[in-house]
Amino acid sequence: MSDIMGVNHRYSATLGGEEIVVETGKLAEQAGGAVTVQVGQTMIFAVTTMSKSVREGIDFFPLSVDYEEKLYAAGRIPGSYFRREGKPSEGAILTSRVIDRPLRPLFPKDMLNEVQIILTAFSHDQEHQIDTLGIIAASAALMISDIPWHGPVAAVRIGMIAGELIVNPTISQMEGSTLDLRVAGTRDAINMVECAAKEIDEETMIEALNLAHRSLQDVLAMQQQMADAIGKPKQDFIGLPWDDAIYEAVAGQTRDALRDIIINKTERTERSDAVEELKNNLIAEYEARNAATEDPAAQVSLRIVRDAYEKIYKEEVRRRIVSDGVRPDGRDYVTIRPLAAEVGVIPRVHGSGLFKRGQTQVLTVATLGTPRDSQILDTLSPEENKRFLHHYNFPPYSTGEVSPLRGPKRREIGHGALAEAALRSMIPDESVFPYTIRLVSEVLSSNGSTSMGSVCGSTLSLMDAGVPIIRPVAGIAMGLIKEGDAVAVLTDIQGLEDHLGDMDFKVAGTTNGITALQMDIKITGVSDEVMAQALAQARHARLQILEVMLQALPEHRAALSDYAPRMISIKIDPDKIGSVIGPGGKTIRGIQERINVKIDIEDDGTVFVAGADAESVNAAVEEVRGLTEDAEVGRIYTGKVVRIEPYGVFVEFLPGRDGMVHISQLADFRVESIEDVVNIGDEIMVMVTDVSPDGKVRLSRQAVLEGWTAEEARQRDRRPSGGGDRGDRGDRGGNGSRRSGSGGGDRGGRRGGGGGRPPRDD
Repeated sequence: MSDIMGVNHRYSATLGGEEIVVETGKLAEQAGGAVTVQVGQTMIFAVTTMSKSVREGIDFFPLSVDYEEKLYAAGRIPGSYFRREGKPSEGAILTSRVIDRPLRPLFPKDMLNEVQIILTAFSHDQEHQIDTLGIIAASAALMISDIPWHGPVAAVRIGMIAGELIVNPTISQMEGSTLDLRVAGTRDAINMVECAAKEIDEETMIEALNLAHRSLQDVLAMQQQMADAIGKPKQDFIGLPWDDAIYEAVAGQTRDALRDIIINKTERTERSDAVEELKNNLIAEYEARNAATEDPAAQVSLRIVRDAYEKIYKEEVRRRIVSDGVRPDGRDYVTIRPLAAEVGVIPRVHGSGLFKRGQTQVLTVATLGTPRDSQILDTLSPEENKRFLHHYNFPPYSTGEVSPLRGPKRREIGHGALAEAALRSMIPDESVFPYTIRLVSEVLSSNGSTSMGSVCGSTLSLMDAGVPIIRPVAGIAMGLIKEGDAVAVLTDIQGLEDHLGDMDFKVAGTTNGITALQMDIKITGVSDEVMAQALAQARHARLQILEVMLQALPEHRAALSDYAPRMISIKIDPDKIGSVIGPGGKTIRGIQERINVKIDIEDDGTVFVAGADAESVNAAVEEVRGLTEDAEVGRIYTGKVVRIEPYGVFVEFLPGRDGMVHISQLADFRVESIEDVVNIGDEIMVMVTDVSPDGKVRLSRQAVLEGWTAEEARQRDRRPSGGGDRGDRGDRGGNGSRRSGSGGGDRGGRRGGGGGRPPRDD
């Protein structure tokens, strides 16, 4: 049987004090490489395969990384109509991206063979994180496969609990963490960072990054051991065609002209037009040469001509930055492009913010909703819903291009998630601000770092909407150009610098610290000194940006938009939720329909009441409180007479709750006929004098009229709850003369029944 199933190879390493187990040889024998990776009872399966041929006309490396989230891994059935997994969730897409990013730079740069990596969650114990495990699994599968790749890589999560950095924390531990840092890297250097934080300072961030890289070494050594022992021979790959002679010829024809354009044309459109015109003239020249050459073997590849031209352009831009200290638009390394900020730019919406940095312009709109508007999550995550959502849209017109609109791409989902992470820790707790919040960032114009522009626009829109954020957040994108030992750290990179640079480093934060960080490095050997310099420049930049933002709106608006719902949250005894809902939901539906509000109830007894105005919300809250409130001895209520009996009246003093006022307690004089004092439908003030073990409530109107204390009410009202003789009223001391006769004097005016003297302040 074991021969049929294949020979299983098992390797292990330690990460954060836990054993990481990698197994291969039993599953997916026809794939290029296949492994399972397990920690605790969480297991992920990774398979990778490379095509033998190349698609016609392709000029890029076609790598696809897909993480499949199977709910059977956590013993759950999908909640969709078809009861099967559909398109990837946002979380699955983000996991695919975070796995892709550290792998991609390590493939041969000119490779054209298609590579597919598929990862499947086999088991999830709801404690161990699966995203960083996926990076390890994909890397291990590549290492033992026949696919050319310059790995291995490994990944780890770093948390911070009570000021202490924790390696590889569990999901439950992360609930109390102020840092969620995911780091991937090789033996020599970090090559990917994804981070959300609660205002972490720059020094601590560098310490966490170093700890992460040190923690990876055992897992990296294990993967190398696997490759050495059972790895397949690597296949040859098909690369982009190249000819050094053509490159030298093109360089001789264009380098000086390109250098002149880069120096003298700092405006983006003017520079781009000049570069494009020079390229078109070059291609036209080679086309003419090919047309005049009858021998096909002697003709020059126009593709190589184009690639050579792009390489020379890249070299000249980088040389100008590193050698001359001047960037393509004429800036130095630390200058930020012109900034502008505005709020309230759109009518009717709950909040809007417009942010502009150079040619990058982002508009964010904020919408406030009730708890029922939160996003329900049908994923492997223990989290069941989200009340803070950030969505990011990148339409083609933002770069002056035309393309069909077919929903958000992975990049848009990733940028939205990064901005969401940057802002999440500054969103007030649900107990303080019980709204569901949705932000939508529309990129109107793009020339570098629209994700950080969306952080700024989103902060403005939140403040414009009246959301009491803890502190404003701003973001900036940093870049790196490294030529030999010369290094240039660039603040506020634009599109060209991002495309031609060696690092994309986005940092968001407040005046107090970092709230999000994302980094992708295309080279190795970025030192701590360079990292510290990048973080320091980023802090200086975001403080400048925050200053401009706060000029547009110094603090969040004191009041919500007229169009935003009004909402109050209260806490009730969870055992009394049924009293609010009522049989078949009748009670809660009745309140919602009658007062025109929305009511949401959590399992812990938190009740959210939302409506168009404060008056209706307050009215509904009072009804909910009445349905769940216990009668309190000594407390005064205003109630309605709902039934009259010969021995007394029944008063509804709380919604659905009534008590009896004995005839002897109905007034501060002797009552001969109840109808002389009150009638059905009258509102009277009563005090609770007693609550029996079976829930029967005794009320007294006399206690209110005479200003009794709760103790006095308990002592004086000792009569049975049924009819019959009212019995002796007891010694009333100095009050005896008041009770005789018909209640004359200044008390006569209260005999009509509604009203009464307010209780005495004892």
